[in-house]
Amino acid sequence: MGLAGNSNGLAGSLSNGLAGGSIHVEPFEDSAELIGRWPRGGLLLVHDDGRAIGDLLAHMGQSGHWLPVIGYAEAPTTRRVVQAVLDGAIDYIAWPFSAEEITEVMIEAEAKAESFGSAKLREALARSRVDRLTRREREVLAGVAGGLSNRMIGEKLSISPRTVEIHRANMLTKMGANHTSEAIRIAIEAALVD
Repeated sequence: MGLAGNSNGLAGSLSNGLAGGSIHVEPFEDSAELIGRWPRGGLLLVHDDGRAIGDLLAHMGQSGHWLPVIGYAEAPTTRRVVQAVLDGAIDYIAWPFSAEEITEVMIEAEAKAESFGSAKLREALARSRVDRLTRREREVLAGVAGGLSNRMIGEKLSISPRTVEIHRANMLTKMGANHTSEAIRIAIEAALVD
């Protein structure tokens, strides 16, 4: 298990507490150190400071190396837990917790990771590709995914069909898509369109 903590010593006390059991723990001072020494496998137990989980999941989307993330914090608010899960954490646990409690959460997280880990990775990769687009290119992508012609997209956006073609070509290049159908698939995986 990778353990990304913070400078207040919480990660160190967690590491010491968990290392005595059957859990192999590799502590990291922060998400930057974890990204620099990315583990080949396992789970990530990440102290939720409001940024770390999002930073790690963004890195996973860009690198294509997904690992399940379990967030933790002292007395987290419901909003904080929900945000971490929406960002892509597979589970969340409130500190303090026992070795038995985290072991149970880890077992459940591994089972969840097997069932939707590749889907999460595809979504993260697709989002990173869509994030490369300008606002206008995203609007053109949404129109294309909605089945609109260049003329109809142009009318909707108050631009010429030729300008739509230019945005469409730029969109395909930035997304690394060879065909419009591939761009639509990426948009669907990124949850940009239904």
